[in-house]
Amino acid sequence: MPGPRYGLVFLGLLALLPMTGSAGGSALVERADLNGVINSVTATYIGSEVRQAVATHADALLIVIDTPGGESQAMDAITEKLLSSPVPVIAFVAPSGARAASAGLFVAQSADVLAMAPGTNIGSAHPINGNGTDIAGDLGRKVLNDAVARVRNLATLHGRNADWAESAVRQSVNIGADEAVRIHVADLVAKDVTELLSTVDGRTLARSSGPLPLHTAGATVADSPMSPVQEVLHLLIDPNVAFLLMLLAIYGLIMEVTSPGAILPGVVGSISAIVALISFASLPVTFAGALLVILAFVLFLVDVKAPTHGILTMGGLVALVLGSTLLIDTGPIGLGIDWRLIAGAAVISAVGFLFVVRKVVETRTRHLTSGADALMGSLGESRSPLDPKGQVFVAGAIWPGIASGRPIPAGATVRVIGRREGSLEVEAERKTDRR
Repeated sequence: MPGPRYGLVFLGLLALLPMTGSAGGSALVERADLNGVINSVTATYIGSEVRQAVATHADALLIVIDTPGGESQAMDAITEKLLSSPVPVIAFVAPSGARAASAGLFVAQSADVLAMAPGTNIGSAHPINGNGTDIAGDLGRKVLNDAVARVRNLATLHGRNADWAESAVRQSVNIGADEAVRIHVADLVAKDVTELLSTVDGRTLARSSGPLPLHTAGATVADSPMSPVQEVLHLLIDPNVAFLLMLLAIYGLIMEVTSPGAILPGVVGSISAIVALISFASLPVTFAGALLVILAFVLFLVDVKAPTHGILTMGGLVALVLGSTLLIDTGPIGLGIDWRLIAGAAVISAVGFLFVVRKVVETRTRHLTSGADALMGSLGESRSPLDPKGQVFVAGAIWPGIASGRPIPAGATVRVIGRREGSLEVEAERKTDRR
């Protein structure tokens, strides 16, 4: 009879209903962590997290913030994504000791709900150059007024203290979590994510599309950290890391040029140069800064190959410091190359090129002078065309050579006949007929 079978099927469906309702009733919160310097990688990451929250129909997007600031272009991209997100955005400055400084203030004020953990702080958003100095003149006033207008709009949009936000931009004021809540810069203090989601549950957000209630109590938090590739790019895009890679490339290549055959400095310098180019490709590099750094490299190299008693090295140091200062333009609210790192690079370069490298050149010259007589009459091979100068391989070492008479092609057998202009004077070995 069909009756019992249909009854069993109906009972089975009833048994499934509680399970389906339980799964469907569980709240979901997507989590993203905004740590370190704000740059193009973090902007891409936050943008993808907003899309992920929309795709999963999340009840909220939680952004945990701990940043000293960063690039203004990346900051603008993040604030635009958060403001246009159909999913409610909760910003949480955490854990204790974290901060939302400079560009981080703008990101935090873009959220529908702004919470802070005990022992955190927010503020210090005065516009600065990429190297950390104030922007002077009419440009400085223009940038300052623009930043003030933006931060006031963000605070007003979410019912927060726009006057204090303005002072954070104009005077770089900074406050802790409790004070931020007291004067309505932040919305609440929470010790952890669980307490935060429980506290904001049931709040109704004022959106242009209409009231939007929050359902976050007991929510499942889906943590989506940066991918390994994004983590590596985030590290490389740090201006200080890129600068160190550039210095390693410069020193390595110069050592290879001044000591042919060393191999290791050239390999390390070449790899560092490629990785540095990858880093700088994602940073706002200025033409003037790059040109000055290249000039410093050329001056260092020329002074090593043709010593000028340190005059070119000093010029290279000046070009290196100025170029490094101007190299990265991170905008009015950003971070450039740390001046202490630039000063350290200048000191190391001065010591290296005025003393260490010079000693190597002097030692090589003395070796050439004392060994030239011993090499008289020795046979060798020209490693490069001598027209008249080049390199020769004699007695197991590479020497600067100069041709006596007509040019000598590379690979020819040569004989040492003397010393001239700091080089071994050689002539092509004549082949004699044997009968």
